Amino acid sequence: MILIMLGAPGTGKGTVASILSKELNIPAVSSGDIFRKAIQDKTELGQEVSSYIERGALVPDELTIKVIEARLNEPDLANGVILDGFPRTAAQAEELDSFLNKNNKKIDLAINLETPREELIERVVNRRICSNSECKTIFNLKLTPPKQDGVCDKCGSKLIQRKDDNEEVMNNRLDSYFKETAPIVDFYKEKGKLTTFEVSERIGVMGKDVAESLIEKLK
Repeated sequence: MILIMLGAPGTGKGTVASILSKELNIPAVSSGDIFRKAIQDKTELGQEVSSYIERGALVPDELTIKVIEARLNEPDLANGVILDGFPRTAAQAEELDSFLNKNNKKIDLAINLETPREELIERVVNRRICSNSECKTIFNLKLTPPKQDGVCDKCGSKLIQRKDDNEEVMNNRLDSYFKETAPIVDFYKEKGKLTTFEVSERIGVMGKDVAESLIEKLK
């Protein structure tokens, strides 16, 4: 099974992907995590992508596609994957389809999450992430705060704030998303692969609610 998570930064894609990964027993792969690790490890790739990520710009298609396709060829994804943060442009979506077709695979479902812009900014500014790379649990100081300030509930590691989780960078990321990434929603809608959920405090629907609804549909 191959699932794609679509939606602007902060809509809850990571939360939904994490829950689905556990319940469906297929890995969730985030392009952002791959890039951040490369930056942390100071690899050649990390140096190349860091200038884009730190200012909230999209990493160029050619570079992103190269990284994701290499990951998709790894054996742990043989039975399926949840792609979080890829594809982000029409060119990436078309290249992914081409790559999957060559390998006799296909997209089963594209899950699109929508949230009002003002909520997204507040959500990201308050986001904290477990520093343990084996855990990576996401908290929100307002919506889902940790029991102990600055400490992960699950593993006890320190919680951190990403350098790009601030209002200025978030606005840049949203502008980039609505300009370059939002058209992908139409790409998968035309293929009959799209399902859309509104994730918002206004209607009382959060990422875990979406995940629970999807699990019943996908199992």
